[in-house]
Amino acid sequence: MRLAALLLMLASPALAGDLAFVTSQNADMVTLVDTVTGTVLARTPVPGKPAPVAYDPPAGRAYVIAADTGRLFVLDEQGDITESLDLGEGAFGLAAAPGGGLFVTDWYGARLIRLDSDLQKMWEVPTGAAPAGVAVSDDGQWVATADRDADAVSIFDAQSGALLHRVATAGPHPFGITWHGGRFWTADVQGDTVSVIDPVAGSLAGQVPTGSHPYAVAFAGGRGFVTNQYAGTLTVFDPASLAVLTEIPVGDYPEGISPLPDGAAVAVANWESDTLTVVDAESLAITAEIDMPSGPRAFGQFTGRQVSP
Repeated sequence: MRLAALLLMLASPALAGDLAFVTSQNADMVTLVDTVTGTVLARTPVPGKPAPVAYDPPAGRAYVIAADTGRLFVLDEQGDITESLDLGEGAFGLAAAPGGGLFVTDWYGARLIRLDSDLQKMWEVPTGAAPAGVAVSDDGQWVATADRDADAVSIFDAQSGALLHRVATAGPHPFGITWHGGRFWTADVQGDTVSVIDPVAGSLAGQVPTGSHPYAVAFAGGRGFVTNQYAGTLTVFDPASLAVLTEIPVGDYPEGISPLPDGAAVAVANWESDTLTVVDAESLAITAEIDMPSGPRAFGQFTGRQVSP
């Protein structure tokens, strides 16, 4: 394991029990990492090319989908698989529902599914074509999908599944989608932009230019961070003004990104470098680089703090 300036991490105010579940698609593996120390706690084989992930600390679970088969795997906080469920080959994007349960996009079926905490279907509704990422508001009011091939975001009532708005994105092919500050934010892969979506008005509220082929967005330390696949960088921006602050190199082909629980850093999965990189949100320094099995993707909210360590 390679660690760069690990002492900076050990000196941070983060608490034990801060976890990351990193999917490695090429290796058929999920790696459980203690993000306080950078220690690899477990490596769990998951067949079928695991890619999407959602960690739900209040439930003590992480959800992972095998991209080749659409099978959902549930892992506990020791990294053990506790159950699995066949959702069909199109199952892709994941987001934990506040209060328990799960939202799942169906790429081929162009639909959004809500499962309860027992993984029983509550409802399913149509989306735009090829829904990739899914995100839910912190209060559980809204859920939205990034409909890649429709170049749009679909916004639903998270309780009933009623369609509220369908909003065109600033750039084509939105993929990752994140909730922050009362808005949805998408990484538009073919447009080199981030779209800012107002769920109340159902309209485009702004956009941020990025590096080449943005994949996902995260927020930490009052800043926004975008993984740029082709550039091997993070675009850093001000969420209030939407001004780009800088662009910093990370690993090769960065994809999944998630904030650490203390909000002081982001973790980035680098597909071609086979690493998990931790970047301090204030200094923008890389504070850790941890080796991962081949093809780490970690598409979704893959970090969090254990409720009961």
